[in-house]
Amino acid sequence: MQLKYIVTVAAVGTISKAAKQLYITQPSLTAAIKELENELGITIFVRTNKGVILSTDGEEFLGYARQVIEQTDLIEEKYFGITPTKHQFCISTQHYSFAVEAFVTLLKNHGGEEYDFRIRETQTYEIIEDVAKLHSEVGILYLNKFNETVLRKTLRENDLTFQRLFIAKPHVFVSTFSPLAGQHTVSLEDLAPYPRLSYEQGTHNSFYFSEEILSTRDSKKDIMVSDRATLFNLLIGLNGYTICSGVISEELNGKNILALPLTVDDYMEIGYITHTKVRPGRFAQLYINALKHYAAELSEK
Repeated sequence: MQLKYIVTVAAVGTISKAAKQLYITQPSLTAAIKELENELGITIFVRTNKGVILSTDGEEFLGYARQVIEQTDLIEEKYFGITPTKHQFCISTQHYSFAVEAFVTLLKNHGGEEYDFRIRETQTYEIIEDVAKLHSEVGILYLNKFNETVLRKTLRENDLTFQRLFIAKPHVFVSTFSPLAGQHTVSLEDLAPYPRLSYEQGTHNSFYFSEEILSTRDSKKDIMVSDRATLFNLLIGLNGYTICSGVISEELNGKNILALPLTVDDYMEIGYITHTKVRPGRFAQLYINALKHYAAELSEK
């Protein structure tokens, strides 16, 4: 039970909210956590003005706690006939349709009757931070010759490992109404008159953390967005473009977006990151398997 206390507090961020969710008093929850910390000889939570955050030891312990709870729930369901629990799982990713498709596959095949699954399409540094702090079990991002040295160093410093899924050639997304839509390929010169759309990266707005390659190249018209729907709307409304992997799902993104090859000498090594000190749980491994399935399909095209 103490392990579930830790997982719940880490998820909601305050002792008071966790106590309400667990249907126990706040003093009882505080005492249970303190007892576990004394028993383990570590500090799991650090108190702040806004609630609590995990300590470095707490982050590592949380990963193990989640695995124990997951395995215990599966044993109870299989051998003791206990009602299936509400499964929990979270990933963080750059804006890739195949990552969403793999998430859909996971839910359809393994979600069960109750689940609390989360997918965060977010900024590059936040993806790294989410997996480092074990808020997400899997993160999805890309490396290339420009950002690889910096990102691999950041991953090492956060005890994370990168596994390649596939190599993508640079493309641009444009709308079917764009003047460029009829071309078989496009060059950087072709793109010059049109607005360049990019995903904002917040406080970590270094070019190395950009979701788009060639981010250091000058553009007369730049628009930063935070979500995929807005980006696609602007592609259509303003004849804009965004540089990308070229992987797109018509089912998820509609019929009005095209992926055209970009004639540059570059690549995107797209892969997933996991924590080196925590073995992926059941749902993380199932999700990784789904990612590999879609990666294999993409490589065959």
